[in-house]
Amino acid sequence: MERKQMAFFTRPIELGTLFDDLAERGRRTGVHVSRPLDIAPHLGTDLDLPDLAELVREAAGWLAAAGARRGDRVAVVKRNHWDYVLLSCAAARIGAVPATLSADLPPDVLEILLKRLEPALLVTDSALAARPGVAVHAPRTLVLDGTAKGLLSLDDVRGWAVPPVHRPALDDPLAVMHTSGTTGVPKLVVHSTRTLLRRLAGFEAHRWPVLGSRPDDVVASAISFAHGRALAWTASVLWLAPAKVLAVSAPGWEEAGPFLARHRPTTLEALPATYVRWQRRTLGEAGPFARVRLYISTFDAVHPPTVRAFLNATRRRRPVWMQGWGQSETGPLTFRLLTRRSMADGDGRHPTTRDLGRPVPTRTRLRVVDRETLRPLPRGASGLVVCRTKALCLGYVGEQERWQGKRLGGWWHTGDVGTLSRTGRVRFVDRETDTIPGASCVELEDVIDDRLPEVLECVILGVPGRPSLPVVVTEDGGLDRDAWRRAVADLPELADPVVITWDQVPRTGTGKVRRTALRELLGETPDTYGTGRWT
Repeated sequence: MERKQMAFFTRPIELGTLFDDLAERGRRTGVHVSRPLDIAPHLGTDLDLPDLAELVREAAGWLAAAGARRGDRVAVVKRNHWDYVLLSCAAARIGAVPATLSADLPPDVLEILLKRLEPALLVTDSALAARPGVAVHAPRTLVLDGTAKGLLSLDDVRGWAVPPVHRPALDDPLAVMHTSGTTGVPKLVVHSTRTLLRRLAGFEAHRWPVLGSRPDDVVASAISFAHGRALAWTASVLWLAPAKVLAVSAPGWEEAGPFLARHRPTTLEALPATYVRWQRRTLGEAGPFARVRLYISTFDAVHPPTVRAFLNATRRRRPVWMQGWGQSETGPLTFRLLTRRSMADGDGRHPTTRDLGRPVPTRTRLRVVDRETLRPLPRGASGLVVCRTKALCLGYVGEQERWQGKRLGGWWHTGDVGTLSRTGRVRFVDRETDTIPGASCVELEDVIDDRLPEVLECVILGVPGRPSLPVVVTEDGGLDRDAWRRAVADLPELADPVVITWDQVPRTGTGKVRRTALRELLGETPDTYGTGRWT
């Protein structure tokens, strides 16, 4: 039965020949980017699949001319754009393993990850190549948008014959991507064709009710395209052949706003931090979100006011917000559909977005275990959430013992604390490393966001021996203290809030708050109530 289900819920998607295969099948989806591709600015912003297939073939020649060979790791680090995906396809086409790194990584963290990768080739842009020491971690470096002394430029590698296609075995390493790194140095996650494309992208590449892309859809994504989600999203969406695919390369409204208004998406996936930044753009008539029928959020927790604002921004009668929970190592584990009705109550402390729904059918099993003994707990008890999934990654580059230490037999430790209801619903409490006694940081953040409209984001930091510290993000760095006291009067004791602006918050490439770095910024102790063992 399991083999039959797996055959039905997958598609024979190959990364290296993805665009060739789509073009050969006659897919007519238009691909539109919010600014020209960094690797091919001459193509403009309106692209078609045959041109993209040709570009991937050309890029495969560039990488081969630069010395990349079968089995080599090719590190790609550049400013955010969808051409991360095209470069990954080009590397996979010649049998190399693309390793995509965000340009937003702190310099010291980027150096650590490049050392672990030991890439045969580094593909970067001139801004990153100018950083001291970046290029020394690969024997060859290819600069995409200019020249640099001692480094290869595109002019040095153009015109190379298109190499023959090499398809890796299903369980060989296919691509490397990094986790967010909210608590320290990110892990380098290795996925295979089977885990990333067959089991994740292949599962999504079906016309599921509500969630599947339709022929008349305009499907938009505003994420970190260095993240592994970009590969699964691109493959699954294009396989379903919607009318248009939109790639938003930067969350700044001066770029994203006119682009979204011009193409008017019907489905939108964005980083939670991007949704927050765009939240005030939901006001008014006939905005860029007026046609959206489906919003998707998978990277981090989203607070209720944000979900509510976007659901109310569309003219659709029954818009849906799909909230997914998962990890880079596993892909989606649960999902829940939120509606205007389910989000209507803004005064209570019910779970709303902390109710993560149920496990993905046929794909995932979940269990809650005791934090100390790791023994299974009864339904309703709070503990560490562990999962079983056949989409689990192959390991961590340079940290395989760490990856192995997060396994318990066939179960994988997510590092999250939560509960399972009698009907299998997951209620999220906190990351294990962020837990506080007798309360949930995420719940407190939800409530404060709901009660204080001027708050863009609230981050609760546990401080052993003292009341938890709320860090409040507002547009101008100001806060009505009387309103604050009323909002938190019935909550567990909190320290006086620290108020900062959005740009002062240290963030990952996916917009998550780097909590360890935030503690350092505020001069707080690094000690937490959690152990951090499962990060």
